[in-house]
Amino acid sequence: MKSDVIAIDNQGKGIDSAKEETKRVAQFQGLDAKESLRLQLCAEEMLSLARSVTGEMEASFWIESEGKNFELHMTTQTVMDKTKRDLLIGASTAQKNEATNTFLGRIRDAFQEAMLSETDTYTYEPDMSPDDMVNRVIESEDWDQYEQSVLRSVADGIKVSIKGKTVDLTVVKAF
Repeated sequence: MKSDVIAIDNQGKGIDSAKEETKRVAQFQGLDAKESLRLQLCAEEMLSLARSVTGEMEASFWIESEGKNFELHMTTQTVMDKTKRDLLIGASTAQKNEATNTFLGRIRDAFQEAMLSETDTYTYEPDMSPDDMVNRVIESEDWDQYEQSVLRSVADGIKVSIKGKTVDLTVVKAF
C-alpha cells in the first residue's frame, strides 16, 4: 500500500498532514498504540532531520507498507555543498550514498562530489574588528545530531540517496 503524497514547505505547511497520514496508515495496517507511536516518531524525526540538515523544506512525504513493514519516504531539493552532503550521508545506516549502487552511479557520484563547494565558516573571536567579519559566515554551534540519534534508535534502517540537488531519505521500520 502507498499512502497519499504530502507536500511540505518551509512554513511548516503539510507537517500536520504528514503526521495525520502516518496515524491513518498505522491504523489501516493494524498497528497497536505503541507501534503507531513509534511509526509517528520515525516520521517526525525524519522530517526534523531533513529540515535541520538541508535548511529548507520543499518536500514530498509518503509511506509505503506491506503488512507490518514500513518505508517512510521523503524527497526534497536542496543546494548541496560538501558539509551538507557529509551530514546527510552520515545520517544513513550504511554511511553511504544509496544512489551509488551501479557503476555509472558511482561515477556520477564521484563527479558530483568533486564539483561541490566547500563552505566557508569562521569562528567569531572577541578581538575581531567589524571589517574582519564583512562577507563572512559566522559559524553557529555544531548541529547536535539529536534527530539522527533518535531516528537511529527507533528505525531499523535509514537510507540516503543523493543525485545532484535531489535528496531521497527513506526510513525502514518493521514491527
